[in-house]
Amino acid sequence: MQVRDIMTQPVVTCRSTDTLNAAARLMWERDCGAVPVTDDDGLLVGIVTDRDACMAAYTRGEPLGSVPVSVAMAKRVFSCHPDDSLEQAERLMGEKKIRRMPIVDDGGHPIGMLSLNDIARFAASARKTGKVEHAVVGTLAAICEPRSPAKPRSAGVPAAPSPTSSAMPSFGRSRP
Repeated sequence: MQVRDIMTQPVVTCRSTDTLNAAARLMWERDCGAVPVTDDDGLLVGIVTDRDACMAAYTRGEPLGSVPVSVAMAKRVFSCHPDDSLEQAERLMGEKKIRRMPIVDDGGHPIGMLSLNDIARFAASARKTGKVEHAVVGTLAAICEPRSPAKPRSAGVPAAPSPTSSAMPSFGRSRP
């Protein structure tokens, strides 16, 4: 099985100069949790996740529309090619503890994404063998293994608004 067989495509991207609001809108519209970041030539230069956006806005005390993607994106990106085996991709995701990975062409342009969701859906459709399910469980376990003990992060981080504060956003839109 190759990555191309289960990856999500086409991929939506943003640029490092876009705001986190623009990236969050893409994630909402595409129901995804990460967007590859490209330069002006369309080459992969980073990845931004929903958590990256949230934490950047929170720690800066600024709205998403005021924060450029470049502030929050991961600049060290792990990717693979569509012709790589699914086993290779799962191993890389487990080793690097990543839940979503851009798929790039030979020129370094994003052409798809591979996520734990893609792998889980594939496993569900191939339930005839326990071998596939075992591989998915192994990948998930490797990704979820803590990198290091959790450390309190309080220095320089603004206090969270109280639940009754008018600064708390109200979300009225529910997802299907």
